[in-house]
Parts: sequence; structure tokens; C-alpha cells
Amino acid sequence: MLLLNVVFMLWLHLAHAASIISRSNSYPLNSRSNTLGSKANLIISNGIVSPDGFTRSATLAGGTFPGPIIAAKKGEQFVINVENKLTDDEMFKSTSVHWHGINQNGSNYADGVSFVTQCPIAQNHSFLYSFNAQNQAGTFWYHSHYSVQQCDGLRGPLIIYDPEDPLSYLYDVDDETTVITLADWYHVVAPVLSHIIGTNANSSVINGLGRYQGGPNSELAVVNVEYGKRYRLRLIAMSCDPSFSFSIDNHNLTIIEADGELTQPLLVDSLQILAGQRYSVVLVANQPVANYWLRALPSTPGLNFNNGQSSAILRYKGAPVADPTTKLGNSTMPLIENNLHALINPGAPGIPEYGKADINLKMVVNSTRGVYSINNASYVPPTVPVLLQILSGAQQATDLLPKGSVYVLGANKVVELTMIAPSIGGPHPIHLHGHSFDVVQSAGNSSFNYVNPVRRDVVSGGLQNQQMVIRWVTDNSGPWFLHCHIDWHLDA
Repeated sequence: MLLLNVVFMLWLHLAHAASIISRSNSYPLNSRSNTLGSKANLIISNGIVSPDGFTRSATLAGGTFPGPIIAAKKGEQFVINVENKLTDDEMFKSTSVHWHGINQNGSNYADGVSFVTQCPIAQNHSFLYSFNAQNQAGTFWYHSHYSVQQCDGLRGPLIIYDPEDPLSYLYDVDDETTVITLADWYHVVAPVLSHIIGTNANSSVINGLGRYQGGPNSELAVVNVEYGKRYRLRLIAMSCDPSFSFSIDNHNLTIIEADGELTQPLLVDSLQILAGQRYSVVLVANQPVANYWLRALPSTPGLNFNNGQSSAILRYKGAPVADPTTKLGNSTMPLIENNLHALINPGAPGIPEYGKADINLKMVVNSTRGVYSINNASYVPPTVPVLLQILSGAQQATDLLPKGSVYVLGANKVVELTMIAPSIGGPHPIHLHGHSFDVVQSAGNSSFNYVNPVRRDVVSGGLQNQQMVIRWVTDNSGPWFLHCHIDWHLDA
């Protein structure tokens, strides 16, 4: 059986939209979300929300932004019926839902990618996503995989808990109150912004709450902790565009997971998290009882921490209900990806030498007048989803798609992919569906690590002319999407 990797990296860099206004108060973490189990109905509808104080219609999962946490235990079967109840003519009214980080081994049809694994779900129709995450556990998320619809709000956390987590001795609390979502937010609907080159978010929101420049003090999310306890914070960068620099004033963090893969514990005081990436970090509540700023500075030009922007509140039990007065210190232990190492079965597959995999691919990303291409090929969505093309058996999928957009790979082969970054728009977060991969060379680093590299599913493609190198095994048949996770680039 052939494994087909669909390269979906048509990138267009968009930016700026106008700013407006907001207001203030503090609410507990996840106060606006509920938690669903692994068997659920998930209704996609339009609703009025004001995450940063500016009121607008949005595309919502379960009626909230972010959508409800979907929580399960390792080994549980997922049966999620997604119903399309969208009605707002200013936004997309078709949809699909991707379960980011779930390998879908044996269930490629449930990957949720419009025009790759399925037709979009039409208005007043539903799609039953039935899949087993098998041995996976960790921090994942779900989001629309239809055009730039995610940017209008359809995104939420998906957590798989492992009752036998080998790192559970490091923390005391790991529940829905320690899930932290980082997102960008826009005051103009995504279908309009997708036609504007230079689109920037109006604000950054943490667990669906934030403030924006020029607005009044709007509500901020609060992470409640108790002195002496240790908390596993599950960070999810569910942004359409920016990366975030995450830190908590006066506290260090111990990274124990990257993108659903456990890591050897690594102590840091700040970390960069790109769109689509996730980290679990252990916070030890060992500082004086008080309020502390929890910060997620986006790479978006013009956004900052003024007046509580891009921030939430870490509140110790017994501290007053008030905004913190803590100051941002200099980071002396930032995360460097090379310092992260896989905990379980470390080591990249195949011969530990560059260019010695079974299949060695090189992809050079270019940009011409804002349109991105891979090896001089720009992706055009097919009228029939790739999976259906394959199942029809009429001809090879490569005959039905634009030349250069589909790479056909043999089964059970070690693949090494080298990607060269373009001159603009970076760092591009590169995501591979259906697999985790070993990052044998991080962008911007000259060394290779085949012994114990970090294993994940979203990696930085780097800045101009930098290269990153990843390895994986083609042990999961199907058409799998490989793309930049900046939605504006994906939709070029």
C-alpha cells in the first residue's frame, strides 16, 4: 500500500486590520467552556462573543470560544458527531474539524481535512468522526480545516489523560483548570481578511479572554493555584498566525511534553510556542502569596503587555482579587529546541547520518508576489478529495492533482525531509498530519541529533535560507497533509 503525503504549502502572507475597544474584571480559567467526553455531539454554529471586549459574530464549537475541552483517557474510542448549524452569511457556512496531533492510524477518513480526506460538511448536515487514538496521550486540540474558518473561532482543546503517566510524580494537579489556550483574535471576519495582504490580529486572548490596544479593561483569565502545590499546565497555541513568548513572572517552568510526546524534564523560564504547537510545563507554586502576570507576547507587530494585554493572572489562594503589579524580568533560561529530548524510545529511525534515510526529500519554499510554492509547485485544492480519488481506483492521485503537490511514498520507509525556509513570513510552523517526527536538525542550528532529538508534530521552518530536517516512518497509510500552520499562508 502506498502512503501519500499531500504537500499543502501554498503560502500567502497577510496582515493588518483596524483596532477598536474593550472592558474589565477577572474570571476563573475556563469559566466560559465546558468539558465533553470522548463520545459527544459537537454543534458548530454562529454566536455573538466578545473575547477582548469587542462584540462580533463568530464561528463557534459548542457555543463558546474557545470551544469546550474534549477530554478522554488513553485508549478510549472517540465518537464525535459534528453538526453544521452555521447561518451567518458573512462567514463560511461549510466546515470540517481536524483533530490536531491525533495520528488517525487506520482512520485517515476521520482526519477532518477538507479536500484531502473529506468533502466539507454542508449546512444542516453532520459528519460522524469515529476514531481511536490508540496509544497516544497528551495535549492536542481541534480546529476547523476549511479555508481560514479557524480564525473566526472554531478551535478548542483535546486532552488525553494517561493514568499511568511516567512523569506524574512531578505534579499534583492536572485537570481542566490547568489547560491554557493561547489565541489571536480579529475584529473583522476571516473571509474578508483572507483577501487583505498584511493582516494582523487585534489582540491575543488567553483562555478566550484578553484586552486590545485603545480599549477599556476587559476581563482576564485567572489561573488559581495554592502555595506548595505543583501544576501541569497544558499550553496550546491555537493561533491563526503568531507565535507566542510564554512566561510567568517570578516562576520557572519544567517542560515535560511537546506536541503529545513526553520529553525529558527541562527547566526554562520562558518558551516560544508556534501556531499549532503544545507544551506541558510543570509550575511549582513556591512564591509568596500574590498575583503574578502570566504572559503570552505574540509575534504580531504592535501588540504588547500594556494595560494587561496579552496576559492572564496567576492568582495564589489568599491573594486579593486584583491585577498583578509584578514586572517582566530578563529571561536567562529560554527554551532552545535542541535541549529538548524525547523520553520514550528516543532516537530517530534509520541510519544516523544525514541523507542516509530510505527516502530523502528536499523541499525549497519560495514566494512570488505573495504566493508561496514548494519546489516551484503551488497547491490548488482538488474538486474531489484526495482520499476519494485514491479509493476510486480510477487512476493515481498524482494524475489528478497539480504536478508537484503529491509525493507518493512507499510503506514502512524511513523518510528524511529537509526544508529550506523562504525569505519572508517566517518562522513558518510546519505540521505533518498522521505522524510525529524526530527533529534531527532545528532551524538555525548547524548540528544534527539522531540519538535523542525531540519528537513532535509541528516544527519551526526557520527564517530566510535556514533549513530544518525531520525524520519519520511511513507506517500509517493514507493521504496526509504537510503544511504551514499559519492559516493565512495555508489559504493562499
